[in-house]
Amino acid sequence: MSDHPSPEKILQTGLAFWPAKTLLSAVELGVFTELAQGPQSFDVLRERLGLHPRSARDFLDTLVALGFLKRGSEGYSNAPDADAFLDRQKPSYVGGLLEMANHRLYPFWNNLTDALRTGLPQNESKSGGPGLFDTLYADPARLKEFLHAMSGVSRGSNIAIARAFPWKDYKSYVDVGTAQGDLAVQVAMANPHLIGMGFDLPQVEPIFLDYAKRCGVAGRVTFRPGDFFRDDLPKADVVLMGHILHDWDLPTKKMLVRKAFDALPKGGAFVVYEAIIDDDRSQNAFGLMMSLNMLIETPGGFDFSGRDCSEWMREAGFSSTRVQPLVGPDSMVIGTK
Repeated sequence: MSDHPSPEKILQTGLAFWPAKTLLSAVELGVFTELAQGPQSFDVLRERLGLHPRSARDFLDTLVALGFLKRGSEGYSNAPDADAFLDRQKPSYVGGLLEMANHRLYPFWNNLTDALRTGLPQNESKSGGPGLFDTLYADPARLKEFLHAMSGVSRGSNIAIARAFPWKDYKSYVDVGTAQGDLAVQVAMANPHLIGMGFDLPQVEPIFLDYAKRCGVAGRVTFRPGDFFRDDLPKADVVLMGHILHDWDLPTKKMLVRKAFDALPKGGAFVVYEAIIDDDRSQNAFGLMMSLNMLIETPGGFDFSGRDCSEWMREAGFSSTRVQPLVGPDSMVIGTK
């Protein structure tokens, strides 16, 4: 092992937008959905994807080199993880988040330096347009894409929560800011004794109910329309908030934690899960960059450590808290009333 410094990590990180945009474009073009039908020759695949001859081979071979495609005697095919998670026809599809990243986040992150200097969002609101959530909820197609994206990025943690949390001790739960409803659905599927509820703005209801029906839990999971800024949270034994608190400034975070406390009975539990930053703020790079994304997207949102969240819970009245890792960068903070 050499003791001399190397520029390799600097160059890989500084040019990391190369592989990122290659993958985002592949998702946008439907490469993995096309190849989910079976291997295809270069000429057939190029024509079906509508690629110009000049760059098509470089593009597809880059996906091979990055490990997302394989190339053999029959032509190009999906690598196993790409086939499982990037085929739009599969329920395990996580490309919704990548589609949103391609359409929105990729261009907005070009203005990170401005955001760091000004502390101001760099999304649609920068040019006088509405904020993130106003933009999303005003357009049914964009809202559906966003909610589907949230399911994709959250599914691994949703399944982990459905299995790892001690659900046998409880009878009911409410998922606040439920989006498409994947967390509520996964908990119901893994715990038949529970009665669940999703709570979100009225525009979400048809998307939620359709998803619950398709997953076979419509009889045990209901939807309650409401606004967690103006309304009390529904009463339940367990209140869940996944990727919600990081959207808001500190006073709003504390307000939502207090509302969760008020919705619970004695012995009830509040589950917050996010890309929780490690207490030393030196390990969970994804969580830290997600906080930078909140700078780009919101007026006051930021991500936080397990210690931060536990302090807010105890301030609201919770008697005990604990932090439990989930999947990848995600952890859950559990407060007991």
